[in-house]
Amino acid sequence: MKQPVLPPYDHQPQPYTGQSFDEVLAKRQQYLNPGLFLYYKKPIMIVEGSMQYLYDQTGRRYLDAFGGIVTVSVGHAHPEIVAAADAQMKKISHTTTIYLNPVIADYAEKLASTLPGDLRCCYFVNSGSEANDLALLMARLYTGNYDVVALRNAYHGGVASTMALTSHHTWKFNIPHSFGIHHARNADPYRGPWGRDDPEAGKKYAAEIQELIRYATSGRVAAFFAESIQGVGGVVEFPKGYLKEAYRIVREAGGVCIADEVQAGFGRTGEKFWGFETQDVIPDIVTMAKSIGNGAPLAAVVTTPEIAATIKERIHFNTFGGNPVSCTIGKTVLDIIERDGLQQRCGALGTKLLAGFRDLQKKHPSIGDVRGKGLMVGMEMVKDHGTKEPASELTAKVFETAKDLGALIGKGGLHGNIIRITPPMCITEADVDFLLEVLDLSFTEAEAAS
Repeated sequence: MKQPVLPPYDHQPQPYTGQSFDEVLAKRQQYLNPGLFLYYKKPIMIVEGSMQYLYDQTGRRYLDAFGGIVTVSVGHAHPEIVAAADAQMKKISHTTTIYLNPVIADYAEKLASTLPGDLRCCYFVNSGSEANDLALLMARLYTGNYDVVALRNAYHGGVASTMALTSHHTWKFNIPHSFGIHHARNADPYRGPWGRDDPEAGKKYAAEIQELIRYATSGRVAAFFAESIQGVGGVVEFPKGYLKEAYRIVREAGGVCIADEVQAGFGRTGEKFWGFETQDVIPDIVTMAKSIGNGAPLAAVVTTPEIAATIKERIHFNTFGGNPVSCTIGKTVLDIIERDGLQQRCGALGTKLLAGFRDLQKKHPSIGDVRGKGLMVGMEMVKDHGTKEPASELTAKVFETAKDLGALIGKGGLHGNIIRITPPMCITEADVDFLLEVLDLSFTEAEAAS
């Protein structure tokens, strides 16, 4: 098979004149926390980006098929984002919410206009972990209840409260946590007892939430937390009707429903602007980050005026939340998504990607499942289609080979056996063709070596 070639692209990276790879690596090892990990056996050093592409210190170009971990939405160093941020920096780079500033108000109005129902009160923070932590606080204050239902295989962040919501032992430190958090069976049509061929699968998975509330709580709960499509857990898409039934059960138990849109939001699914809309539900609280700022430190909690009012009970403040530079970037991101039809692009290119993945699945026996929506898609690698034993080592080989061929992809799942593809939403059909060529060759080499 011939070596895949990246599509032509009219951008000349700046000559890199900084420290060498070895010098940077040595400083990182000496001065940064050892808990920070690097991808790849031979790490790469990224020094520049342009739209859907990244460049290392040698000027080599890569297709960013992971979007900075589902974060870069409209493109690396997008010229309009750069210009908008620069113009705001020249005016003022920091105010706090104790003063009026037009930028945060205009942005909140624009963001709220994308959401359904009465979801219109915004609280800006800096990360998805912060957003989920705040949503958890609001839910408990508003309902007067404490217990919370989350899902197995979920990821909601790394601070103490969101570590509790997360359900992967690999992300949980051995400290006291998870007070009042209960994890229901994950609605995974591939690995669970009810598959995509069962029209009642959604209701059957949701019924377990009812049992959990009856047997593990007082019968009253504060909230139900769920990603619209599980990201870190491996692009797990719930059966149709699952969230609708889960929301009904939780609301009957006094709880509010929280949609974690940190990865599935902002048009990435193609079908709808928000991931929860693909399940035909309206949550009580929505949390968002990552694509919201195209890489800038920006996140938000959006809820109803009634729930938002709970924060008035005490002083609550976020120094950098609503920063005018971040809000300027956030509003520009929304403008670009709308103007350039990026949600529609996600839908069209996602359909092409999934079709390509299914063709690969017919050719490569290690691909057990293909799933996702829009430009949030994945493939689960297994050793055997019957037992579904995770093929973690083979996945690692595909991961490494794809990098060597010029495509940076993601991994997910408890066993690291799920390939995650979540590129910037500005990719082209030619990029998709290149990525499919890379994956085909990577699978071929990995399976031959196994």
